[in-house]
Amino acid sequence: MDAIVAGYYSEEHMSTITMSNVTRAPLTEELDRIFREHHLLVFRTAFCVTGSREDAQDIAQTIFLRLLQREFPPDLKKNPKAYLYRAAVNLSLNTIRSRRRHIQVNDVESFEKVATSSESDAAEELHKRLYEAIAELDPEAGQILVLRYVHSYSIADIAKLLGKSYSLITVRLFRSRTRLKQLIRASS
Repeated sequence: MDAIVAGYYSEEHMSTITMSNVTRAPLTEELDRIFREHHLLVFRTAFCVTGSREDAQDIAQTIFLRLLQREFPPDLKKNPKAYLYRAAVNLSLNTIRSRRRHIQVNDVESFEKVATSSESDAAEELHKRLYEAIAELDPEAGQILVLRYVHSYSIADIAKLLGKSYSLITVRLFRSRTRLKQLIRASS
């Protein structure tokens, strides 16, 4: 995945993002610093949740464009890493929900492809079902699961990042795993 991240975030691409947006709003030094420090976290998080490089690129760009177009939220100033992580997870889960609605309404061929998929597609299908199930959870539960099992954060680190107690994170993690298992079984 690091090769994908490096390919996406070359200096040429970063300057393209910066230069194309200068005409819409002045790029503050603070936003520039936040972008440089956290853009890889945003991209990696979105990529891990969506499984798509293109979606991850769109999500990262959307998050930073939204910050250019409005005043900084207080949570961003307090803890940029936590704010951007939550934004990436939430927007990624929204992307998965949107994709699923689009398939259900407009794309009968996708159902046929799933029915005739080979064993080599089984892992990809499992990944898709897992994140669709995560998208059914409330946003904070999804964030906790992704932090714990995708990014391998400890429960103490998750509690600190989200500003919650250790015991609350432990309980939410247990309940979220239980609910996730139910959702995956129901989708089988």
